[in-house]
Amino acid sequence: MDIFLKILLVIFSLGLIAVVLLQKGKSAGLSGAISGGAEHLFGKQKARGLDLFLQRLTIGLAAGFFIVALLVAYLK
Repeated sequence: MDIFLKILLVIFSLGLIAVVLLQKGKSAGLSGAISGGAEHLFGKQKARGLDLFLQRLTIGLAAGFFIVALLVAYLK
């Protein structure tokens, strides 16, 4: 059981790394802050299609990683 949970933890961590790297980066710097604030003010939705799917998948993988990590620590 312990080995299975550790393998599952590695799978969750690799999946989480891959999904985070696939997502688009946020605009950095002063120009990104100004345009990002204007887009937020006027209600432009940034998360569409694949971005929304990747965002939800990241949340799911992070929750799974957290739960499995707690199980591994508890069973140790």
